[in-house]
Amino acid sequence: MKLTPIIIVFMAALSLGSCQEKSLQKYLVQKQDDPKFITLDVPASLLKGKNNSFTQEQLEILETVKKVNVVAYPIKEDNMLEYEKEKEQLQSVLDQPKYKELTRIKSNDVSATLKYTGDEDAIDEVIIFASDNSRGFAIFRLLGENMRPDQMLLLMKAAEKDELNLSQFNGLFKDFKD
Repeated sequence: MKLTPIIIVFMAALSLGSCQEKSLQKYLVQKQDDPKFITLDVPASLLKGKNNSFTQEQLEILETVKKVNVVAYPIKEDNMLEYEKEKEQLQSVLDQPKYKELTRIKSNDVSATLKYTGDEDAIDEVIIFASDNSRGFAIFRLLGENMRPDQMLLLMKAAEKDELNLSQFNGLFKDFKD
């Protein structure tokens, strides 16, 4: 079979385009074994803990979350330029249209952005990107099925009230300076 030059150019452009696609999944996989990063994968079942006082609604919300991925980059005395580069790279991934913004939060030196993929009534992943230019950044990726924005806000409120078992995250930020 003889390929015409147009087909060859089209195939080359297609393959180059697919190599350039940025995704949060690719970023997280690339950083998984990088010693400068702190990574953690948690099944959602661990968030429930053994002794909980969840309402039925909170339990139903937790059932929609299947897994939580966390990648954090703590600032050290000698890595400020690399921190800025990594933060910029991650921000360029999250600025793509497929990551829809839920809300932004800014408090003192900490800023956080909540984004999601999927439809508003059937979210596939929720992404929380938090950064503090004196301590570092962290990205939390909640994977699930048919999650809803209002449910995720209720889940965050439960976390604020210490109703979720977050003990597996205790050592995560030990490398961050105060």
